[in-house]
Amino acid sequence: MDELFRLIKNCFWKEAETKDSVHRNDLSLKILDYLDRTEDGSFTLNVKGFNNTYQRMHTIKGAVSESFEKFVNPIEFKNNLNVLDICSGLGYNSAALIHEFLNKSKIDLPSDGLHIDMVEISPYILTIGLLIPNSIDSHSIVQRVIEDKLIEDGYLILKLKKTLIPDNIDLNLFCEDVRKTVKRLPSDYYDGIFLDPFSPDLCPELFTVDFFKELKRIIKNDGVLLTYTSSIPVRSGLVETGFYVGIGPIFGRKTGGTIASLSLSKIENDLSFDDEHLIALSDLGIPFRDMDLNLTSDEILDNRKKERLNSRSNYKLSSAVKTPIFLGMDIEDDKLKRRVLKNLNQLDIVSTFSKKAIFLISPQDKSNNKIFVNNSRDRIKKMSDNLRLIINFEDIAE
Repeated sequence: MDELFRLIKNCFWKEAETKDSVHRNDLSLKILDYLDRTEDGSFTLNVKGFNNTYQRMHTIKGAVSESFEKFVNPIEFKNNLNVLDICSGLGYNSAALIHEFLNKSKIDLPSDGLHIDMVEISPYILTIGLLIPNSIDSHSIVQRVIEDKLIEDGYLILKLKKTLIPDNIDLNLFCEDVRKTVKRLPSDYYDGIFLDPFSPDLCPELFTVDFFKELKRIIKNDGVLLTYTSSIPVRSGLVETGFYVGIGPIFGRKTGGTIASLSLSKIENDLSFDDEHLIALSDLGIPFRDMDLNLTSDEILDNRKKERLNSRSNYKLSSAVKTPIFLGMDIEDDKLKRRVLKNLNQLDIVSTFSKKAIFLISPQDKSNNKIFVNNSRDRIKKMSDNLRLIINFEDIAE
């Protein structure tokens, strides 16, 4: 990646010096050596991530296909659609959205209009998006906007892209930290938010409760926030912020991503009961925090680690062996049972079937209409409240 970025920076310098397009053309060939072709023919990029392992920007099953399945298809298309594309990267999500919007506008939508705000912090990633081979025609519209932005910000000087942008497409691009951008965006404005950073371990700053509060401010009440990750702390942060949460589309992974909305009607598939247990009751459900939206990734990860350690066996169940998922269950494996009971006993819960254990998970009891809660967000909140009651009061006797 560092070598590729050096090639891009060198191209910037040579284009400015010579005003010759040959350098950009040469770079467009060289970058292919750093890209992976996915199964649908589109390209993706490997980036060094957590513990020096490499993460692809997209699933190998299909980079552009992933954009359609996880981000575009769940969107409700309508006139005057406003979408925020966070960490727009190579531009696939916006390109897929434009493709679908233009197709639908020919059939059953008025001619106006789609507005997309793209945000990408790296001019180098944008340059790869500019030069990458097109997998769908609409990507050329995104590339035209990327080129205009790179020229505006002084990275490139030659205007080579001639693609015309349709009158009913309004595409805006910010090249900066989205934590700064979001503070300037209008409230109650977006019908959809695509949240597509690298993994929470690599970019926790874009998965914090405090960042989600800004997204809550700018999204419409019936809007949807879509992200590829099924991370427990991410879902926990969305719940703490006030979003309803559910399972998003499954594509290229064993589990679905996450869909969130301020409207329960937008959530079709609840989270699993196991995930609700982990979010509500365990230290794994401690979310990422960044109160002033200015901490580094390492600071956010370190602060969460400390909060998890402090919470464990004090006001949250230990997440070791996924202890909370065994509440209300009989454990046949003796070794696992001993470990689970040890963790439960630290909060004075004597068994997985004890009165306290059943009280904790009572919001999930579908056989009792009086206590059953009909959505993941409110079940999580209720179970978390029940845990606080158990910790703070001694009169919930076993």
